[in-house]
Amino acid sequence: MKFIKKNLVVTLAIALLAFLPIFMVSAGEGIVGTIKNPLGSGGPGTIQEFLLAFLEGITQLALPIVILAVIYSGFLFVKAQGNPEEITKAKEALMYTLIGAAVLLGASAIATLIIDTVKAVGTA
Repeated sequence: MKFIKKNLVVTLAIALLAFLPIFMVSAGEGIVGTIKNPLGSGGPGTIQEFLLAFLEGITQLALPIVILAVIYSGFLFVKAQGNPEEITKAKEALMYTLIGAAVLLGASAIATLIIDTVKAVGTA
């Protein structure tokens, strides 16, 4: 409370800037009230298409990282040279890498399944 009292002018300015778009839309001052697609006219038109495009992009970025992590895990196995503690660390690294890859690919599959289900229910 002391902070707000001490910086009342700054707090009011931030509040005004935060609510200014709402005031302008409600007053009808030159803002039409439509939201344009930031991805362009050729981009995804629905939320489902946006989610698919987003997950596809994430998958394309993450798969090379997964491949590098598997290679690194193999390097850890070679570096272990029979040391049980190092082999345990290498096994854990490989396990977590494979779990991450499964989550990554599973997210895309689940999203596709949900989107297809919503589309099927919407057309029925």
